[in-house]
Amino acid sequence: MNMFNICIFLLGATTVFAQSPTPAAVQVMILGTYHFGNPGLDLHNMKSESVLTPGRQKELDDIATRLAKFNPTKIAVEARSDRPDLSTQKFADFTPQKLTTDPDERAQIAFRLALRLGHKNVYGIDEQSDTIDYFPFDKVEAYARAHDQAGTLARMHEDVEKTIKEMEAAQKTTPIRLLLADINEPARVRSDHEQFYYGLLALGDQKEQPGADLNAAWYHRNAKIFAKLTQIARPGDRVLVVFGSGHAFWLRTITCASSQLPVAPWLCLKAERFRDHGSDRSNVKYLDLTRCPFPVHRGEQSIGSSDPC
Repeated sequence: MNMFNICIFLLGATTVFAQSPTPAAVQVMILGTYHFGNPGLDLHNMKSESVLTPGRQKELDDIATRLAKFNPTKIAVEARSDRPDLSTQKFADFTPQKLTTDPDERAQIAFRLALRLGHKNVYGIDEQSDTIDYFPFDKVEAYARAHDQAGTLARMHEDVEKTIKEMEAAQKTTPIRLLLADINEPARVRSDHEQFYYGLLALGDQKEQPGADLNAAWYHRNAKIFAKLTQIARPGDRVLVVFGSGHAFWLRTITCASSQLPVAPWLCLKAERFRDHGSDRSNVKYLDLTRCPFPVHRGEQSIGSSDPC
């Protein structure tokens, strides 16, 4: 039994035992992205090259064509909504002409696809708060300075900056779809999360746990994002979720583990081996539609492989 069927079985079990009809599965594709428009709002920010050039626009049209094979009935993005149905005004105000002027990844990927598919709405399921700090990194820094652990934190920053520099270099010669494929690879998603977020767990003592507090706050935000996802989804929906890649770990993990909806995660990655002019190129990733669920770990049991593709 593959991971997809396991998720459906587990999530549908309660309704089966209650002898009530099992609702049609909600299929969810979570696509992590980097920020195309250089908003500079994250702790670490990659300098993205322009996606408004004719060549990059052609690439983004190709990505839309590939994602359209999933045939999403709803598309959700990293944006807030104050509407009861969680639709976003950003899409209501969007026109095709803005694809040539707005580099934001929500416009270039999600809105482009929504226009192509004739969607009336795109949904904003992000969570922000004026009273809750979902990323209390200042407290982590203060603790590190006060307990002679600033060097530990600095090394973590260096590791993240190294990864960012590698991506900045790669984008000069690499198509966007391959950059997206790399940051959505299951092992990469897990490694990036564990290296940074779980690395912060070492910062704490018997009196205070700022690293754990930050992890809890980050989970809190993503749990609310997922809650909004369940609130827009209806039985039989296919939902494409386009969010910053930093959210991918928790959104995928919660999606597969949840029993609130019969949701099965999709991963738009596939690997193949091919020959090009006599040279063997291995494990070339491209955006495709393959059911490659993100592995979920429950206790000592691992459901799914670490490299399902």
